[in-house]
Parts: sequence; C-alpha cells; structure tokens
Amino acid sequence: MTPAVNLDTRRLAIERLRTETFDVLILGGGINGAGTARDLMLRGRLNVGLIEQNHFSSGTSGKNSHLIHGGLRYLKQLDFRLVREALHERAVLLKIAPHLVEPQPFLMPLAGFAKSLYYNLGLTIYDLFDGSGAVPRHRRVSLEEVRKLEPGLAAPGMTGAAEFYDAQVRSARLVLENIFEALRNGAACANYVRAESHTRDEAGLWRVQLRDSISGERFETRARALIDCTGPWARDPAPRLVRGSHIVMPRLNHSGHAIAYFEESGRIIFFIPWGERGDRTLIGTTDVDHDGAADDVHISEDETRYLRNIAARIFPASAKLEPVATFSSLRPLLESHASATKATREHHIYRDSQGIIRVTGGKYTTYRAMAEEAADLVVPPELRDVHLTATTALNGNTPDAIQALLTEAPALSARYGVAETEIIMLVHQYGVLTTAVLDYVETSVDAARLIFATRHEMAIEPKDFLEVSTSLGYEGAPLPRAIA
Repeated sequence: MTPAVNLDTRRLAIERLRTETFDVLILGGGINGAGTARDLMLRGRLNVGLIEQNHFSSGTSGKNSHLIHGGLRYLKQLDFRLVREALHERAVLLKIAPHLVEPQPFLMPLAGFAKSLYYNLGLTIYDLFDGSGAVPRHRRVSLEEVRKLEPGLAAPGMTGAAEFYDAQVRSARLVLENIFEALRNGAACANYVRAESHTRDEAGLWRVQLRDSISGERFETRARALIDCTGPWARDPAPRLVRGSHIVMPRLNHSGHAIAYFEESGRIIFFIPWGERGDRTLIGTTDVDHDGAADDVHISEDETRYLRNIAARIFPASAKLEPVATFSSLRPLLESHASATKATREHHIYRDSQGIIRVTGGKYTTYRAMAEEAADLVVPPELRDVHLTATTALNGNTPDAIQALLTEAPALSARYGVAETEIIMLVHQYGVLTTAVLDYVETSVDAARLIFATRHEMAIEPKDFLEVSTSLGYEGAPLPRAIA
C-alpha cells in the first residue's frame, strides 16, 4: 500500500483550510479527533477538516498506559456499563487493528483464600461481560507456576495468581493510522495549526482564525459545524484534569505476562512488558489532580517515589535500577466530587449553547464508539445510520494481511538484509506499510523509520519521531542518524 501522506500533504491541507468551506472542522488531533475524522470520511459525501496545535497524538493519547482494556478497577467500582462498553470496544479493536492492538496476558498476584475468591469472582464477571471470545478466559495460577513464570515477582503474601487477558496497543500509532485513513479518504488534516478564535457569521458559518505554528502565518477557515476534541485544552467548560504518570524501567518481567497489582487504596498498578524490542517494563499509573496548565505536565517527585516504592515491593530487583524515562499526561474527565482515582471515566458528547459539538471525558479504549456518537450529531439524516468503523479494517490491516506479512518475514529479511526480529517489529508498528518503510533501509531500521516519519507521517520536530512515530524517546534511545 502507498502511504497516504507525502511531503506535500500538510501544505495542501493548509491550502484547503485557507480556501474551502468545510462541512465539519475538528479541533484536536488526539485519538477522539482522529477517530471522528475517520468515521466521518467513511460515511462519504462530507468535506472534513482537522487541525492539531502540535503533532498528532503528542498529548494524552500517546502518553497513556498503552492498554486497550475493560477497566478492572471500574468493575470494582460497580460501573458495569462502562466496563461492558470498553470490553466490546476491545474486541472491535483487536479485529480492525490487529497490528497495533494485541492480546496481553496478565498475572494478578493474590494473597490468601478470601482475596483469591473475591478477585476470581470479579474476573469471572469480566469474562462474562466480554463474551466475544476475542481473548482467553481467566484461570487460576498456582504459586509454583507463578514462580516459574516470574521468578523475580515478590508481591506481599502471594499465595498464587489469576491469569487474565486484556490488550496492549501502540497508542500514538493508532492515532496516526486513524488520521492516515481520514486523509486517504479526502480529509484535510494539518498538524502544528492552532485555532486562536472562532465566531459565527450571519449565514451560520463558523469562521475560525488559525495560526500555522511553523510559518507563523495567520488565516481563516470556514465550517458549517465544529467538533471540539481538544481534551485537556478544552474551555467552557474546562474538564477536570487528572495527571497520570509512568516510569520506564529496564525489563523486569521474565515472561510475556504483565502484572496487575491492586494496592491498598484500590488503585491498580501495571508492570507491562514494553518497548519496541521488548527490553523495557512500563510501570504506572498515578491519579493526581493537576492544578497547572495543560501544556506543563511532568511527573512529580511524589509520583516517582510512589511508583518506585511499589516497584521495589513487587520486583525487589528494581530497587537497584534507575528509570530510563518517564512520561505524564492529563486525563480530561467529567467534573465529580470523587477522588482522582475514583473519578468517573464516563463520557459526555453534546451540542453546547453555541452549537459546538463537545467531546468530553471518556477512555482511550472507547474512542471509536465516542467518535461514532459525535459524528452522528453533525451528519445529515441520510448518513446518520452509516456506521462502518467497527467493521472496516484500519487502513487495510486485516488479520489475514498481518498474518501474511508475519509469514513472509523470513523472505523480507533476506530481501532487505534486515534481521527477522526487526521485520516482525515493523509489522507490529506499520502493518501493511512495512515494505514502504523497508524501502528506506540503508544504514539501519530506525534510520529508515526516521526518513519515513518525515516524508510520510508529517513528523517535523525530533520529538515527533521519538515520541509519536516511535516510542524510542521513552525508552532512553537517541535520535538515529538517517541518510535522507
């Protein structure tokens, strides 16, 4: 497949923003904005624009726990509707984006008969709420088997564990893939374009003042409808901002299992086998109300200490290691009086008093359903029941196509002179565009990916490559040298 983006894509999108009147203009290029653009373009007969003030997925959407999950802690809080919806979406995403969303086995350490009974009952309900058969059902794991799987695991009082499944995701790349499919179907999507103000004229058109952050140029675009997907940057009303932070450690997990540990406050902490080449462990997350600006987000000393203390309790060997990276992001939640940990993850999508569609709250896992709900509010009646995103493979990445690429890995390895493990890594990052990336290989795979990102993913700044196109920046890796 030919990439949807080339060196002219951003320039042409800005030219369209300057000259055309759009049916819908989407503000924000995180997962909700990207998913909504994809949804609208699959319905057809619509002129859609999307702008993002930085790079696509450079905010909350690319700095989460990188999981597609039902949310065990929401089950514990008896939020059954949210869990059921999230598990349904998990099954959908495993099917439509198999290169980026993969089943992830977890071990949940259990201490004593009572807790074993309690959590196994909860996991039975979790399995029943899914019902799709997309992942295996949970099972009990003896202490002996736990020791074989994870010899370094030392959860206090552990008498065994439960094995269950959720899914891991390359979060930022899933956003990019939604953007790319929207572009392929005719949307005008531009990064590093900021909306500075908006008014409605006498004809009912929105006139939005934009600024190109790269050139500094200011210009106006017009749209019949606006959808605000700006998340933490939203205003009128502003969301409740809860900061989630993670630390990245050298690999602690011995097996391919992640660890899900419920600590005393009821917060669940994950230890996820992570990194593009599997040599890291991602630990998180925290829940802290954020009082600062949405542009100023970083892990605090308290959060670092908290995560390191839990890590030392669960994997004692981690006490002698230092994090290779950290990252933090803001969850834009609905207002509530609950603690940051227990604050609702429900979403609210509505038309405000000005007529702007507001997408507020929610979870990354449920973005596709949220995008569909937002799109329903702006499309003409004849397109309101056209719902294709749950059955259309993302950018042609069908399970069969991905399996064919994985089967072809030895042949691709020989053809391009690249290790088979690297081919497999690329398939799980780029799917059907794997060979398009390999065509740039001269010195190394990562150098080829850097060239590909600048030419075919609108990466402009180094961090766009290190934190969005790849996760290398969060793995302690430097920017590779590329021969353009």
